[in-house]
Amino acid sequence: MAHSLSAKKRIRQNAKRRMINRARKNEVRTAIKKFEKLTTQSADPAGLETQLRLTQKRIDQLVAMGNLHKNTAARKKSQLTRKLNAIKPKAGA
Repeated sequence: MAHSLSAKKRIRQNAKRRMINRARKNEVRTAIKKFEKLTTQSADPAGLETQLRLTQKRIDQLVAMGNLHKNTAARKKSQLTRKLNAIKPKAGA
């Protein structure tokens, strides 16, 4: 347990920051799940591309804030793009 005032304040700050960071990560995970759900349901490639752009934007924002490593973000964006590209030929044919 912290004894000094500054250490107690740091504990409070860390708890607040942890909650904010977890909320941001949950938001991105939800956006990814929403995109994946749309890939199984929707045959509209324009709507999927819009959702992909929004999801990638949120991932990039996490990287800019330091909540997600840039390589992890690149991997996630690549996976989502590959899913979209796999669906596109089916929708066009």
